Amino acid sequence: MVNITINGAAVAVPEGTTILDAAASVGVAIPSLCYLRELNEISACRVCCVEVEGEAKLVPSCNNVVREGMAIHTNTPRVREARRTNVELILSQHDSQCATCVRSGTCQLQKVANDLGVLQIPYSLDLAQGKKRFWTTTFPLYRDTNKCIKCMRCVQVCDKVQAMKIWDVSGSGSRTTIDVSGHRFIKGSDCTLCGQCITHCPTGALRERDDTARAYAALADPERVIIVQIAPAVRTAWGEALGLSNTEATIGRLVAAVRQLGADYVFDTSFSADLTIMEEGTELLQRLRAGDLNEQPMFTSCCPGWVRFLKARYPQMTSRLSTAKSPQQMFGAVSKTWLAERLGLDPAKVFSISIMPCVAKKAECELPGMQSEHGQDVDLVLTTRELSRMIRAEHIDVSTLTGSPFDQPLGDGTGAGVIFGATGGVMEAALRSAYFLAAGALPPADAFRAVRASDKADRGWREAEFDLAGTTVHCAVTSGLNNARRLMRAIDRGEVKYEFVEVMACPGGCAGGGGQPVDGSDREKAAPRGTVLYQMDRSSKLRFSHENPAVQALYREYLDAPCSEKAEHLLHCDHSAWQMPQNR
Repeated sequence: MVNITINGAAVAVPEGTTILDAAASVGVAIPSLCYLRELNEISACRVCCVEVEGEAKLVPSCNNVVREGMAIHTNTPRVREARRTNVELILSQHDSQCATCVRSGTCQLQKVANDLGVLQIPYSLDLAQGKKRFWTTTFPLYRDTNKCIKCMRCVQVCDKVQAMKIWDVSGSGSRTTIDVSGHRFIKGSDCTLCGQCITHCPTGALRERDDTARAYAALADPERVIIVQIAPAVRTAWGEALGLSNTEATIGRLVAAVRQLGADYVFDTSFSADLTIMEEGTELLQRLRAGDLNEQPMFTSCCPGWVRFLKARYPQMTSRLSTAKSPQQMFGAVSKTWLAERLGLDPAKVFSISIMPCVAKKAECELPGMQSEHGQDVDLVLTTRELSRMIRAEHIDVSTLTGSPFDQPLGDGTGAGVIFGATGGVMEAALRSAYFLAAGALPPADAFRAVRASDKADRGWREAEFDLAGTTVHCAVTSGLNNARRLMRAIDRGEVKYEFVEVMACPGGCAGGGGQPVDGSDREKAAPRGTVLYQMDRSSKLRFSHENPAVQALYREYLDAPCSEKAEHLLHCDHSAWQMPQNR
Protein backbone atom coordinates (compact mmCIF):
# COMPACT_ATOMS: atom_id res chain seq x y z
CA MET A 1 0.00 0.00 0.00
CA VAL A 2 1.04 3.58 -0.65
CA ASN A 3 0.50 6.16 2.08
CA ILE A 4 -0.50 9.65 0.95
CA THR A 5 -2.56 12.59 2.14
CA ILE A 6 -5.47 14.08 0.21
CA ASN A 7 -6.62 17.49 1.39
CA GLY A 8 -4.84 16.83 4.69
CA ALA A 9 -6.42 13.43 5.35
CA ALA A 10 -4.27 10.29 5.50
CA VAL A 11 -5.11 7.76 2.81
CA ALA A 12 -3.64 4.33 1.95
CA VAL A 13 -4.20 2.97 -1.56
CA PRO A 14 -2.68 0.14 -3.63
CA GLU A 15 0.48 0.83 -5.58
CA GLY A 16 -0.22 2.01 -9.12
CA THR A 17 -3.45 3.81 -8.21
CA THR A 18 -3.96 7.10 -10.04
CA ILE A 19 -4.50 10.29 -8.08
CA LEU A 20 -8.01 10.47 -9.56
CA ASP A 21 -8.91 7.00 -8.30
CA ALA A 22 -7.22 7.54 -4.95
CA ALA A 23 -9.34 10.63 -4.37
CA ALA A 24 -12.49 8.85 -5.49
CA SER A 25 -11.78 6.02 -3.02
CA VAL A 26 -12.26 8.42 -0.11
CA GLY A 27 -15.18 10.32 -1.62
CA VAL A 28 -13.24 13.25 -3.03
CA ALA A 29 -14.52 14.07 -6.52
CA ILE A 30 -12.10 15.50 -9.06
CA PRO A 31 -13.81 16.76 -12.23
CA SER A 32 -12.70 15.54 -15.65
CA LEU A 33 -13.84 15.78 -19.26
CA CYS A 34 -11.61 13.76 -21.54
CA TYR A 35 -10.87 10.84 -19.19
CA LEU A 36 -12.13 7.35 -19.95
CA ARG A 37 -10.62 4.56 -17.88
CA GLU A 38 -8.09 2.46 -19.85
CA LEU A 39 -9.18 4.14 -23.08
CA ASN A 40 -8.45 7.85 -22.93
CA GLU A 41 -6.02 8.82 -20.19
CA ILE A 42 -4.29 11.64 -22.05
CA SER A 43 -5.07 14.59 -19.72
CA ALA A 44 -5.97 16.72 -22.74
CA CYS A 45 -8.60 18.85 -21.00
CA ARG A 46 -6.47 19.59 -17.90
CA VAL A 47 -9.65 19.91 -15.87
CA CYS A 48 -8.57 17.11 -13.51
CA CYS A 49 -5.34 18.87 -12.45
CA VAL A 50 -4.44 18.97 -8.75
CA GLU A 51 -1.71 20.55 -6.66
CA VAL A 52 1.00 18.26 -5.30
CA GLU A 53 3.38 19.59 -2.68
CA GLY A 54 6.89 19.83 -4.08
CA GLU A 55 5.73 20.04 -7.69
CA ALA A 56 6.09 23.39 -9.46
CA LYS A 57 3.29 22.72 -11.92
CA LEU A 58 -0.20 21.38 -11.45
CA VAL A 59 -0.45 17.63 -12.03
CA PRO A 60 -3.16 15.86 -14.10
CA SER A 61 -4.77 13.36 -11.76
CA CYS A 62 -6.12 10.98 -14.43
CA ASN A 63 -2.77 9.58 -15.58
CA ASN A 64 -0.38 10.17 -12.68
CA VAL A 65 -0.03 7.48 -10.03
CA VAL A 66 0.45 8.12 -6.34
CA ARG A 67 3.86 7.95 -4.67
CA GLU A 68 4.72 7.27 -1.03
CA GLY A 69 4.30 10.39 1.07
CA MET A 70 2.61 12.41 -1.68
CA ALA A 71 0.56 15.34 -0.35
CA ILE A 72 -2.29 16.17 -2.74
CA HIS A 73 -4.62 19.17 -2.71
CA THR A 74 -7.60 18.88 -5.03
CA ASN A 75 -9.32 22.23 -4.69
CA THR A 76 -6.89 25.03 -3.82
CA PRO A 77 -7.37 28.54 -5.23
CA ARG A 78 -4.63 27.81 -7.76
CA VAL A 79 -6.38 24.62 -8.87
CA ARG A 80 -9.78 26.29 -9.12
CA GLU A 81 -8.37 29.16 -11.16
CA ALA A 82 -6.61 26.78 -13.57
CA ARG A 83 -9.73 24.68 -14.02
CA ARG A 84 -11.85 27.74 -14.58
CA THR A 85 -9.45 29.13 -17.19
CA ASN A 86 -9.28 25.79 -19.02
CA VAL A 87 -13.06 25.45 -19.07
CA GLU A 88 -13.50 29.04 -20.25
CA LEU A 89 -11.06 28.39 -23.11
CA ILE A 90 -12.97 25.24 -24.06
CA LEU A 91 -16.24 27.18 -23.97
CA SER A 92 -14.79 29.81 -26.29
CA GLN A 93 -14.81 27.17 -29.04
CA HIS A 94 -18.07 25.54 -27.99
CA ASP A 95 -21.62 26.30 -29.07
CA SER A 96 -23.09 26.95 -25.64
CA GLN A 97 -26.74 27.11 -26.68
CA CYS A 98 -27.62 24.46 -24.13
CA ALA A 99 -31.37 25.00 -24.37
CA THR A 100 -31.38 23.47 -27.86
CA CYS A 101 -28.94 20.63 -27.14
CA VAL A 102 -30.07 17.02 -26.60
CA ARG A 103 -27.44 16.60 -23.89
CA SER A 104 -28.57 19.52 -21.75
CA GLY A 105 -28.74 18.13 -18.23
CA THR A 106 -26.40 15.20 -18.95
CA CYS A 107 -23.57 17.17 -20.58
CA GLN A 108 -20.33 16.84 -18.62
CA LEU A 109 -19.00 20.17 -19.86
CA GLN A 110 -22.18 21.88 -18.71
CA LYS A 111 -21.88 20.28 -15.27
CA VAL A 112 -18.21 21.22 -14.84
CA ALA A 113 -18.89 24.81 -15.95
CA ASN A 114 -21.85 25.09 -13.57
CA ASP A 115 -19.86 23.61 -10.69
CA LEU A 116 -17.09 26.15 -11.30
CA GLY A 117 -19.59 28.99 -11.39
CA VAL A 118 -18.72 30.06 -14.93
CA LEU A 119 -21.28 32.74 -15.82
CA GLN A 120 -19.55 34.37 -18.77
CA ILE A 121 -16.77 33.63 -21.22
CA PRO A 122 -13.99 36.25 -21.14
CA TYR A 123 -12.58 35.11 -24.48
CA SER A 124 -13.80 35.81 -28.00
CA LEU A 125 -15.97 33.07 -29.44
CA ASP A 126 -14.23 31.09 -32.17
CA LEU A 127 -16.78 28.80 -33.81
CA ALA A 128 -16.57 27.03 -37.16
CA GLN A 129 -18.47 28.74 -39.94
CA GLY A 130 -19.69 27.82 -43.42
CA LYS A 131 -18.48 24.53 -44.92
CA LYS A 132 -16.35 23.78 -41.86
CA ARG A 133 -19.47 23.02 -39.85
CA PHE A 134 -21.32 21.15 -42.61
CA TRP A 135 -22.66 17.67 -41.85
CA THR A 136 -25.22 15.62 -43.72
CA THR A 137 -28.65 15.58 -42.13
CA THR A 138 -29.72 12.25 -43.65
CA PHE A 139 -27.08 9.89 -42.22
CA PRO A 140 -28.26 8.21 -38.98
CA LEU A 141 -25.26 9.60 -37.06
CA TYR A 142 -24.99 13.38 -36.70
CA ARG A 143 -21.97 15.44 -35.63
CA ASP A 144 -22.02 19.09 -34.56
CA THR A 145 -18.51 20.50 -35.05
CA ASN A 146 -19.15 23.43 -32.76
CA LYS A 147 -20.01 21.24 -29.79
CA CYS A 148 -16.85 19.11 -30.08
CA ILE A 149 -14.30 19.80 -27.30
CA LYS A 150 -11.50 17.74 -28.93
CA CYS A 151 -11.38 15.34 -25.98
CA MET A 152 -10.51 12.38 -28.27
CA ARG A 153 -12.95 10.03 -26.54
CA CYS A 154 -14.79 9.17 -29.77
CA VAL A 155 -11.45 8.46 -31.47
CA GLN A 156 -10.28 6.15 -28.70
CA VAL A 157 -13.57 4.26 -28.34
CA CYS A 158 -13.80 3.73 -32.09
CA ASP A 159 -10.13 2.67 -32.33
CA LYS A 160 -9.67 0.56 -29.19
CA VAL A 161 -13.13 -0.88 -28.50
CA GLN A 162 -14.58 -1.09 -31.99
CA ALA A 163 -11.38 -1.11 -34.10
CA MET A 164 -13.08 0.83 -36.88
CA LYS A 165 -10.91 4.00 -36.88
CA ILE A 166 -13.70 6.17 -38.26
CA TRP A 167 -12.58 9.28 -36.38
CA ASP A 168 -9.22 11.06 -36.39
CA VAL A 169 -7.60 14.38 -35.54
CA SER A 170 -7.84 17.02 -38.24
CA GLY A 171 -6.03 20.36 -38.42
CA SER A 172 -3.41 21.69 -36.01
CA GLY A 173 -2.97 24.23 -33.25
CA SER A 174 -6.11 26.16 -32.34
CA ARG A 175 -7.75 24.74 -35.49
CA THR A 176 -7.39 21.16 -34.30
CA THR A 177 -10.66 19.26 -34.43
CA ILE A 178 -12.04 15.76 -34.90
CA ASP A 179 -13.32 14.61 -38.27
CA VAL A 180 -13.87 11.48 -40.32
CA SER A 181 -10.52 9.81 -40.93
CA GLY A 182 -8.87 9.66 -44.34
CA HIS A 183 -10.49 12.91 -45.50
CA ARG A 184 -13.73 11.00 -46.12
CA PHE A 185 -17.33 12.04 -45.78
CA ILE A 186 -19.23 10.00 -43.19
CA LYS A 187 -21.51 8.55 -45.89
CA GLY A 188 -18.46 7.29 -47.75
CA SER A 189 -16.92 5.66 -44.68
CA ASP A 190 -17.39 2.13 -43.35
CA CYS A 191 -19.00 3.39 -40.14
CA THR A 192 -21.05 0.57 -38.63
CA LEU A 193 -23.39 3.00 -36.83
CA CYS A 194 -22.80 1.19 -33.55
CA GLY A 195 -23.20 4.56 -31.80
CA GLN A 196 -20.53 3.93 -29.17
CA CYS A 197 -18.94 7.27 -30.04
CA ILE A 198 -22.27 8.90 -29.17
CA THR A 199 -22.65 7.24 -25.77
CA HIS A 200 -19.07 8.09 -24.82
CA CYS A 201 -19.11 11.72 -26.00
CA PRO A 202 -19.15 14.08 -22.98
CA THR A 203 -21.14 16.75 -24.84
CA GLY A 204 -23.76 16.95 -27.59
CA ALA A 205 -21.18 16.86 -30.39
CA LEU A 206 -22.42 13.42 -31.47
CA ARG A 207 -26.00 12.19 -31.55
CA GLU A 208 -28.39 10.15 -33.65
CA ARG A 209 -30.34 11.75 -36.49
CA ASP A 210 -33.42 13.20 -34.83
CA ASP A 211 -36.54 11.54 -36.27
CA THR A 212 -38.97 12.75 -33.62
CA ALA A 213 -40.54 15.33 -35.98
CA ARG A 214 -41.41 12.54 -38.43
CA ALA A 215 -42.84 10.52 -35.57
CA TYR A 216 -45.02 13.41 -34.38
CA ALA A 217 -46.27 13.98 -37.94
CA ALA A 218 -47.22 10.32 -38.33
CA LEU A 219 -48.90 10.18 -34.92
CA ALA A 220 -50.98 13.25 -35.80
CA ASP A 221 -52.08 11.95 -39.20
CA PRO A 222 -55.69 10.66 -38.93
CA GLU A 223 -55.23 8.62 -42.11
CA ARG A 224 -52.47 6.51 -40.62
CA VAL A 225 -52.68 3.56 -38.26
CA ILE A 226 -49.65 3.70 -35.99
CA ILE A 227 -48.23 0.35 -34.92
CA VAL A 228 -45.31 0.59 -32.48
CA GLN A 229 -42.93 -2.20 -31.50
CA ILE A 230 -40.65 -1.97 -28.46
CA ALA A 231 -37.35 -3.91 -28.35
CA PRO A 232 -36.50 -5.99 -25.24
CA ALA A 233 -33.39 -3.96 -24.35
CA VAL A 234 -35.39 -0.71 -24.32
CA ARG A 235 -37.33 -1.84 -21.26
CA THR A 236 -34.08 -2.06 -19.24
CA ALA A 237 -33.12 1.58 -19.82
CA TRP A 238 -36.04 3.77 -20.92
CA GLY A 239 -36.73 5.12 -17.43
CA GLU A 240 -33.16 6.27 -16.79
CA ALA A 241 -33.57 9.54 -18.68
CA LEU A 242 -36.85 10.18 -16.85
CA GLY A 243 -35.42 9.69 -13.37
CA LEU A 244 -37.23 6.40 -12.74
CA SER A 245 -35.83 3.43 -10.85
CA ASN A 246 -35.97 -0.08 -12.33
CA THR A 247 -39.00 -0.89 -10.19
CA GLU A 248 -40.81 2.27 -11.34
CA ALA A 249 -39.92 1.93 -15.03
CA THR A 250 -42.16 -1.05 -15.72
CA ILE A 251 -42.93 -2.26 -19.22
CA GLY A 252 -46.63 -1.60 -18.52
CA ARG A 253 -45.95 2.07 -17.85
CA LEU A 254 -43.82 2.28 -20.99
CA VAL A 255 -46.67 0.84 -23.07
CA ALA A 256 -49.09 3.29 -21.44
CA ALA A 257 -46.78 6.22 -22.23
CA VAL A 258 -46.48 5.18 -25.88
CA ARG A 259 -50.27 4.98 -26.08
CA GLN A 260 -50.51 8.53 -24.69
CA LEU A 261 -48.16 9.66 -27.43
CA GLY A 262 -50.83 8.54 -29.89
CA ALA A 263 -49.97 5.00 -30.93
CA ASP A 264 -52.93 2.90 -32.05
CA TYR A 265 -51.29 -0.44 -31.26
CA VAL A 266 -48.24 -1.28 -29.14
CA PHE A 267 -46.47 -4.61 -29.43
CA ASP A 268 -43.44 -6.36 -27.97
CA THR A 269 -40.54 -7.03 -30.36
CA SER A 270 -39.94 -10.16 -28.27
CA PHE A 271 -42.69 -11.71 -30.43
CA SER A 272 -40.63 -11.29 -33.59
CA ALA A 273 -37.48 -12.27 -31.68
CA ASP A 274 -39.22 -15.59 -31.11
CA LEU A 275 -40.13 -15.63 -34.80
CA THR A 276 -36.49 -14.96 -35.72
CA ILE A 277 -35.44 -17.88 -33.56
CA MET A 278 -37.81 -20.20 -35.41
CA GLU A 279 -36.47 -19.13 -38.78
CA GLU A 280 -32.81 -18.93 -37.76
CA GLY A 281 -32.91 -22.17 -35.78
CA THR A 282 -34.49 -23.99 -38.71
CA GLU A 283 -31.93 -22.48 -41.09
CA LEU A 284 -29.13 -23.65 -38.78
CA LEU A 285 -30.42 -27.22 -38.82
CA GLN A 286 -30.87 -27.15 -42.60
CA ARG A 287 -27.31 -25.93 -43.11
CA LEU A 288 -25.96 -28.49 -40.66
CA ARG A 289 -27.69 -31.38 -42.40
CA ALA A 290 -26.60 -30.14 -45.84
CA GLY A 291 -22.96 -30.00 -44.76
CA ASP A 292 -22.84 -26.25 -45.38
CA LEU A 293 -21.22 -25.64 -41.97
CA ASN A 294 -18.39 -28.14 -42.33
CA GLU A 295 -15.85 -25.46 -43.15
CA GLN A 296 -17.32 -22.12 -42.08
CA PRO A 297 -20.00 -21.13 -39.54
CA MET A 298 -23.37 -19.52 -39.88
CA PHE A 299 -23.40 -16.05 -38.32
CA THR A 300 -26.42 -14.50 -36.65
CA SER A 301 -27.73 -11.49 -38.59
CA CYS A 302 -29.98 -9.65 -36.11
CA CYS A 303 -27.40 -6.93 -35.33
CA PRO A 304 -27.17 -4.44 -38.24
CA GLY A 305 -23.96 -2.91 -36.89
CA TRP A 306 -22.29 -6.32 -37.05
CA VAL A 307 -23.68 -6.94 -40.54
CA ARG A 308 -22.22 -3.61 -41.70
CA PHE A 309 -18.88 -4.55 -40.15
CA LEU A 310 -18.73 -7.93 -41.83
CA LYS A 311 -19.74 -6.56 -45.22
CA ALA A 312 -17.12 -3.79 -44.92
CA ARG A 313 -14.19 -5.80 -43.59
CA TYR A 314 -14.98 -9.39 -44.60
CA PRO A 315 -17.27 -9.07 -47.65
CA GLN A 316 -16.25 -12.53 -48.83
CA MET A 317 -18.06 -13.94 -45.76
CA THR A 318 -21.41 -12.30 -46.54
CA SER A 319 -22.95 -15.63 -47.55
CA ARG A 320 -22.23 -16.99 -44.07
CA LEU A 321 -24.78 -14.62 -42.52
CA SER A 322 -28.15 -16.10 -41.67
CA THR A 323 -30.65 -14.90 -44.25
CA ALA A 324 -33.23 -14.35 -41.50
CA LYS A 325 -34.23 -10.72 -41.09
CA SER A 326 -33.74 -9.11 -37.70
CA PRO A 327 -36.65 -9.11 -35.21
CA GLN A 328 -37.29 -5.45 -36.04
CA GLN A 329 -37.69 -6.18 -39.74
CA MET A 330 -39.67 -9.39 -39.23
CA PHE A 331 -42.14 -7.52 -37.06
CA GLY A 332 -42.48 -4.80 -39.69
CA ALA A 333 -43.14 -7.38 -42.40
CA VAL A 334 -45.71 -9.22 -40.28
CA SER A 335 -47.41 -5.98 -39.18
CA LYS A 336 -48.32 -5.08 -42.76
CA THR A 337 -49.49 -8.57 -43.74
CA TRP A 338 -50.82 -11.14 -41.29
CA LEU A 339 -51.30 -8.70 -38.41
CA ALA A 340 -53.07 -6.11 -40.59
CA GLU A 341 -55.33 -8.88 -41.86
CA ARG A 342 -56.09 -10.08 -38.33
CA LEU A 343 -56.88 -6.54 -37.14
CA GLY A 344 -58.87 -5.64 -40.26
CA LEU A 345 -56.47 -2.85 -41.28
CA ASP A 346 -55.57 -1.49 -44.70
CA PRO A 347 -51.81 -2.28 -45.03
CA ALA A 348 -51.34 0.89 -47.07
CA LYS A 349 -52.37 2.94 -44.03
CA VAL A 350 -50.21 1.10 -41.51
CA PHE A 351 -47.22 3.14 -40.31
CA SER A 352 -44.75 0.94 -38.47
CA ILE A 353 -42.53 2.55 -35.81
CA SER A 354 -39.91 0.69 -33.84
CA ILE A 355 -38.31 1.78 -30.56
CA MET A 356 -34.76 0.45 -30.56
CA PRO A 357 -31.62 0.71 -28.38
CA CYS A 358 -29.64 1.10 -31.59
CA VAL A 359 -28.60 3.74 -34.14
CA ALA A 360 -27.83 1.22 -36.90
CA LYS A 361 -31.48 0.19 -36.97
CA LYS A 362 -32.26 3.55 -38.59
CA ALA A 363 -30.16 2.48 -41.59
CA GLU A 364 -31.32 -1.15 -41.55
CA CYS A 365 -34.98 -0.32 -42.21
CA GLU A 366 -33.98 1.54 -45.40
CA LEU A 367 -31.86 -1.25 -46.92
CA PRO A 368 -32.80 -3.03 -50.16
CA GLY A 369 -34.79 -6.14 -49.38
CA MET A 370 -36.48 -4.63 -46.33
CA GLN A 371 -39.59 -3.66 -48.30
CA SER A 372 -42.66 -5.30 -49.78
CA GLU A 373 -45.57 -4.25 -51.95
CA HIS A 374 -46.78 -2.29 -48.90
CA GLY A 375 -43.61 -0.18 -48.65
CA GLN A 376 -40.88 -0.40 -46.05
CA ASP A 377 -41.29 -3.15 -43.47
CA VAL A 378 -40.48 -0.55 -40.80
CA ASP A 379 -41.26 3.07 -41.65
CA LEU A 380 -39.45 4.81 -38.81
CA VAL A 381 -36.95 3.92 -36.07
CA LEU A 382 -36.61 5.85 -32.82
CA THR A 383 -33.85 5.27 -30.28
CA THR A 384 -34.55 4.89 -26.58
CA ARG A 385 -33.21 8.43 -26.15
CA GLU A 386 -35.63 9.86 -28.73
CA LEU A 387 -38.57 8.13 -27.05
CA SER A 388 -37.59 9.60 -23.67
CA ARG A 389 -37.39 13.07 -25.22
CA MET A 390 -40.86 12.67 -26.72
CA ILE A 391 -42.32 11.56 -23.39
CA ARG A 392 -40.84 14.62 -21.70
CA ALA A 393 -42.01 16.92 -24.50
CA GLU A 394 -45.57 15.68 -24.06
CA HIS A 395 -45.35 16.28 -20.29
CA ILE A 396 -46.33 12.69 -19.55
CA ASP A 397 -45.78 11.92 -15.87
CA VAL A 398 -44.94 8.26 -16.23
CA SER A 399 -44.77 7.70 -12.47
CA THR A 400 -48.53 8.27 -12.24
CA LEU A 401 -49.51 6.00 -15.13
CA THR A 402 -51.30 2.71 -14.64
CA GLY A 403 -49.55 -0.08 -16.47
CA SER A 404 -51.02 -1.13 -19.81
CA PRO A 405 -50.53 -4.55 -21.47
CA PHE A 406 -49.23 -5.08 -24.99
CA ASP A 407 -51.92 -5.44 -27.64
CA GLN A 408 -53.23 -8.73 -28.95
CA PRO A 409 -53.09 -10.94 -30.94
CA LEU A 410 -49.31 -10.86 -30.40
CA GLY A 411 -49.19 -10.18 -26.66
CA ASP A 412 -45.98 -10.88 -24.80
CA GLY A 413 -43.00 -12.76 -26.11
CA THR A 414 -41.21 -15.61 -24.37
CA GLY A 415 -38.16 -15.46 -22.14
CA ALA A 416 -36.11 -16.58 -25.12
CA GLY A 417 -37.20 -13.50 -27.05
CA VAL A 418 -36.43 -11.20 -24.14
CA ILE A 419 -32.77 -12.25 -23.79
CA PHE A 420 -32.07 -11.14 -27.36
CA GLY A 421 -30.96 -7.87 -25.78
CA ALA A 422 -28.00 -9.40 -23.93
CA THR A 423 -24.76 -10.83 -25.30
CA GLY A 424 -25.22 -14.55 -25.93
CA GLY A 425 -28.99 -14.24 -25.75
CA VAL A 426 -29.59 -14.80 -29.46
CA MET A 427 -27.39 -17.90 -29.42
CA GLU A 428 -28.99 -19.32 -26.28
CA ALA A 429 -32.53 -18.69 -27.49
CA ALA A 430 -31.80 -20.23 -30.90
CA LEU A 431 -30.25 -23.34 -29.38
CA ARG A 432 -33.22 -23.88 -27.07
CA SER A 433 -35.60 -24.17 -30.01
CA ALA A 434 -33.09 -25.79 -32.40
CA TYR A 435 -32.75 -28.61 -29.89
CA PHE A 436 -36.51 -29.07 -29.85
CA LEU A 437 -36.71 -28.94 -33.65
CA ALA A 438 -33.94 -31.52 -33.93
CA ALA A 439 -34.84 -33.87 -31.08
CA GLY A 440 -38.58 -33.32 -30.72
CA ALA A 441 -38.20 -32.83 -26.97
CA LEU A 442 -37.58 -29.86 -24.72
CA PRO A 443 -34.13 -29.40 -23.18
CA PRO A 444 -33.83 -27.77 -19.76
CA ALA A 445 -34.38 -24.04 -20.31
CA ASP A 446 -30.91 -23.22 -18.98
CA ALA A 447 -29.11 -26.01 -20.83
CA PHE A 448 -27.28 -23.54 -23.05
CA ARG A 449 -26.32 -20.90 -20.51
CA ALA A 450 -22.63 -21.73 -21.07
CA VAL A 451 -22.61 -19.13 -23.84
CA ARG A 452 -23.02 -16.55 -21.08
CA ALA A 453 -19.88 -17.63 -19.22
CA SER A 454 -16.47 -15.99 -19.69
CA ASP A 455 -14.81 -19.19 -20.86
CA LYS A 456 -12.32 -17.54 -23.22
CA ALA A 457 -12.34 -13.98 -21.95
CA ASP A 458 -8.69 -13.48 -22.81
CA ARG A 459 -9.45 -14.18 -26.47
CA GLY A 460 -12.32 -11.75 -26.64
CA TRP A 461 -15.07 -14.32 -27.16
CA ARG A 462 -16.90 -17.12 -25.39
CA GLU A 463 -17.22 -20.60 -26.80
CA ALA A 464 -19.13 -23.76 -25.95
CA GLU A 465 -20.28 -26.96 -27.60
CA PHE A 466 -23.67 -28.65 -27.42
CA ASP A 467 -25.29 -31.84 -28.61
CA LEU A 468 -28.27 -31.37 -30.93
CA ALA A 469 -29.83 -34.80 -31.40
CA GLY A 470 -26.47 -36.48 -31.85
CA THR A 471 -24.75 -33.67 -33.72
CA THR A 472 -22.14 -31.63 -31.87
CA VAL A 473 -22.47 -27.91 -32.53
CA HIS A 474 -19.51 -25.69 -31.69
CA CYS A 475 -20.58 -22.14 -30.85
CA ALA A 476 -18.92 -18.79 -30.24
CA VAL A 477 -20.32 -15.54 -28.88
CA THR A 478 -18.74 -12.10 -28.81
CA SER A 479 -19.65 -8.43 -28.56
CA GLY A 480 -17.73 -5.31 -29.46
CA LEU A 481 -16.23 -5.03 -32.93
CA ASN A 482 -12.61 -5.26 -31.85
CA ASN A 483 -13.44 -8.66 -30.34
CA ALA A 484 -15.34 -9.50 -33.53
CA ARG A 485 -12.23 -8.69 -35.56
CA ARG A 486 -10.10 -11.03 -33.43
CA LEU A 487 -12.66 -13.80 -33.81
CA MET A 488 -12.97 -13.31 -37.56
CA ARG A 489 -9.20 -13.45 -38.00
CA ALA A 490 -9.06 -16.70 -36.04
CA ILE A 491 -11.87 -18.19 -38.14
CA ASP A 492 -10.33 -16.93 -41.39
CA ARG A 493 -6.94 -18.43 -40.53
CA GLY A 494 -8.45 -21.76 -39.54
CA GLU A 495 -7.27 -21.41 -35.95
CA VAL A 496 -10.77 -22.14 -34.63
CA LYS A 497 -13.81 -23.89 -36.06
CA TYR A 498 -17.44 -23.27 -35.19
CA GLU A 499 -20.80 -24.07 -36.72
CA PHE A 500 -22.74 -21.20 -35.14
CA VAL A 501 -21.47 -17.73 -34.18
CA GLU A 502 -23.23 -14.76 -32.59
CA VAL A 503 -21.75 -11.27 -32.85
CA MET A 504 -23.16 -8.06 -31.38
CA ALA A 505 -21.55 -4.78 -32.42
CA CYS A 506 -22.05 -3.04 -29.08
CA PRO A 507 -20.12 -4.25 -26.02
CA GLY A 508 -22.57 -6.17 -23.88
CA GLY A 509 -25.08 -6.46 -26.71
CA CYS A 510 -28.20 -4.37 -27.28
CA ALA A 511 -28.43 -3.53 -23.57
CA GLY A 512 -25.34 -1.36 -24.14
CA GLY A 513 -26.57 -0.13 -27.51
CA GLY A 514 -25.60 3.18 -29.05
CA GLY A 515 -29.19 4.43 -28.79
CA GLN A 516 -29.55 3.91 -25.05
CA PRO A 517 -29.75 6.79 -22.53
CA VAL A 518 -26.57 8.64 -21.50
CA ASP A 519 -26.46 10.00 -17.96
CA GLY A 520 -23.08 11.75 -18.09
CA SER A 521 -21.51 9.48 -15.46
CA ASP A 522 -19.33 7.36 -17.80
CA ARG A 523 -20.70 4.22 -16.14
CA GLU A 524 -20.93 1.22 -18.45
CA LYS A 525 -24.44 -0.18 -17.97
CA ALA A 526 -24.67 -3.07 -20.42
CA ALA A 527 -23.98 -5.71 -17.76
CA PRO A 528 -26.59 -4.64 -15.18
CA ARG A 529 -29.15 -4.06 -17.94
CA GLY A 530 -28.41 -7.53 -19.33
CA THR A 531 -28.91 -9.02 -15.87
CA VAL A 532 -32.43 -7.55 -15.85
CA LEU A 533 -33.21 -9.32 -19.13
CA TYR A 534 -32.03 -12.69 -17.79
CA GLN A 535 -34.15 -12.16 -14.68
CA MET A 536 -37.15 -11.55 -16.94
CA ASP A 537 -36.36 -14.77 -18.77
CA ARG A 538 -36.23 -16.79 -15.55
CA SER A 539 -39.59 -15.41 -14.43
CA SER A 540 -41.31 -15.96 -17.81
CA LYS A 541 -44.06 -18.57 -18.05
CA LEU A 542 -42.82 -19.50 -21.53
CA ARG A 543 -39.08 -19.76 -22.15
CA PHE A 544 -38.96 -21.37 -25.59
CA SER A 545 -39.69 -19.45 -28.79
CA HIS A 546 -41.62 -22.31 -30.39
CA GLU A 547 -44.08 -22.21 -27.45
CA ASN A 548 -45.19 -18.65 -28.26
CA PRO A 549 -48.92 -18.96 -29.11
CA ALA A 550 -48.84 -15.99 -31.49
CA VAL A 551 -45.89 -17.47 -33.39
CA GLN A 552 -47.74 -20.79 -33.61
CA ALA A 553 -50.84 -19.01 -34.93
CA LEU A 554 -48.79 -17.13 -37.53
CA TYR A 555 -47.38 -20.36 -38.95
CA ARG A 556 -50.71 -22.14 -38.74
CA GLU A 557 -52.71 -19.38 -40.44
CA TYR A 558 -50.22 -17.75 -42.78
CA LEU A 559 -46.67 -19.11 -43.14
CA ASP A 560 -47.22 -22.88 -42.95
CA ALA A 561 -43.79 -23.67 -41.42
CA PRO A 562 -40.40 -22.12 -40.63
CA CYS A 563 -38.36 -21.48 -43.78
CA SER A 564 -41.35 -22.31 -46.00
CA GLU A 565 -41.55 -20.58 -49.37
CA LYS A 566 -43.85 -17.92 -47.94
CA ALA A 567 -41.65 -17.46 -44.87
CA GLU A 568 -38.56 -17.10 -47.07
CA HIS A 569 -40.28 -14.37 -49.06
CA LEU A 570 -41.54 -12.44 -46.05
CA LEU A 571 -38.96 -13.05 -43.33
CA HIS A 572 -35.64 -13.54 -45.12
CA CYS A 573 -33.39 -11.22 -47.11
CA ASP A 574 -30.44 -11.18 -49.51
CA HIS A 575 -27.48 -9.58 -47.76
CA SER A 576 -25.64 -9.28 -51.07
CA ALA A 577 -28.30 -6.85 -52.38
CA TRP A 578 -26.34 -3.90 -50.99
CA GLN A 579 -22.74 -2.99 -50.34
CA MET A 580 -20.81 -0.86 -47.90
CA PRO A 581 -19.34 2.29 -49.50
CA GLN A 582 -15.74 1.28 -50.07
CA ASN A 583 -16.74 -2.03 -51.66
CA ARG A 584 -18.87 -0.46 -54.41
